[in-house]
Amino acid sequence: MPEGLDLPGVSDVYSLGDCVNDNFTDYIDFWKHNGYFLFDTPTIMRALADEHAISLKGMRLFYYEAHDLQFDGETGEWMPFSPFHNEVNVLPPVRATLEGFDITSFWAGAGPECSPLSCNYLARSIHTNAHCLLPTFEAAVHVLESGEFKDAEPGPYRIIAVYSIAEH
Repeated sequence: MPEGLDLPGVSDVYSLGDCVNDNFTDYIDFWKHNGYFLFDTPTIMRALADEHAISLKGMRLFYYEAHDLQFDGETGEWMPFSPFHNEVNVLPPVRATLEGFDITSFWAGAGPECSPLSCNYLARSIHTNAHCLLPTFEAAVHVLESGEFKDAEPGPYRIIAVYSIAEH
């Protein structure tokens, strides 16, 4: 659990946004990420870390899947989105464990920004699991459509399925 984050019932944060939990490095300047500002495979991330002597010790590996529509809190509408650039060749993992659903802001339209459940402390009033994630996709839709994220962060918001990957 990040120091100073007081969220009852939350033991750690598996959010896509890096406001509360850090990425393994400031990787954007290396331009090895895809059009969603994430990595297509763990191999690309590991090669980048090796090339720049970045330790991955103690890191957890996650796989993210975004719902195909994003929610505009101002209009209350669901709308399609596309990658910042067309270079996306994600290879889904063979084995992954669904941990829950995050809701992440994408105000600039490029990479993930804030996860208001953790960085705006919305998990204090919205029930989450021990990883600060919503338990179901339906719960994530309800939270957005009911206005519980209103004024949290500028949207639009994307629902992200968060999977943990076991290293072998």
